[in-house]
Amino acid sequence: MGLTADLDATPQPSPGVARPIEVPLSLAPMMDRTDRHYRYFMRQISRHTLLYTEMVTAQAIHYGDRDHLLGFTADERPLVLQVGGDNPALLVEATRAAVDFGYDAINLNVGCPSDRVQSGNFGACLMTQPQRVAEAVAAMRAASSLPVSVKHRIGVDDLDRYEDMVNFVGTVAQTGCRHFTVHARKAWLQGLSPKDNRTVPPLRYGDVYRLKQDFPHLWIEINGGIVSLDQATTHLNRVDGVMMGRAAYDNPYLFAAVDQRFFGVNETPLTRAQIVEALLPYIDHWTSRGLKLNKITRHLLMLFAGQPGSRHWRRILTEESCKPNAGVEVVQRALQAVQSV
Repeated sequence: MGLTADLDATPQPSPGVARPIEVPLSLAPMMDRTDRHYRYFMRQISRHTLLYTEMVTAQAIHYGDRDHLLGFTADERPLVLQVGGDNPALLVEATRAAVDFGYDAINLNVGCPSDRVQSGNFGACLMTQPQRVAEAVAAMRAASSLPVSVKHRIGVDDLDRYEDMVNFVGTVAQTGCRHFTVHARKAWLQGLSPKDNRTVPPLRYGDVYRLKQDFPHLWIEINGGIVSLDQATTHLNRVDGVMMGRAAYDNPYLFAAVDQRFFGVNETPLTRAQIVEALLPYIDHWTSRGLKLNKITRHLLMLFAGQPGSRHWRRILTEESCKPNAGVEVVQRALQAVQSV
């Protein structure tokens, strides 16, 4: 497979031609995980899976270092910027920034249940204010031709009837938004941590299937608790797309079969060792500019999950990547340790 990124073009690529975002499989936005280094790593494994950034607040985009917050390598595309916020003016600014940086789409987070997000009046708490979300989405859509999608829960707290979700989706869809990613669990804003909100509320896949039946003209993507490609295939019989998250982080090579299975690509995927070799120029690029090696290698620890030598791989990367001036030689040594088993 292999990629040909001009690494010296980072952090800001030219916009280029928009790439499709309505695809059968995507990789979920995950805080502290789906940063640019993880995304570049995953792009060595699957060229066609739709990738998302971590959630970036519209306020951070307004006040912060945009190159740091939004920069990416062009080979990460197709790529969606996920934003959080409820201020239409700031969300319009974020949308225009997404255009400037060359993202293929922008996604509004209406699903995160963390206290920090609630205090800013965005994330899952916005499900109680569908009209406010609609106004924000309408403003974002008017700001550019970039596709705007919404990621949300099936409900929040006691506002968790199927009819409540229909009201939310129907209200937002009136803006012309047609892409909804539904985490098939409700969110409890009080009493459950963000981690527990990913596992404790029961999955209600049937509600997402029903949503697709009731809104056949919308692109409905399902998310939550999906850990295998077989499960993804089953869901695709009922909805348009599947979003997987932590399974891809815990076993990234699971996605090596994605391009052939879901996108009809005939190319043979890279082996795990070939993926490591392909990453070496990227790692050298960043470490030579002062980035700590462990900022990249923390995402690689599970590449050899379930394989002989995986323990040696993880140990070397964990112990040596944090040392001063650590570089590609650490990764090469870890790969040699795996191959010698």
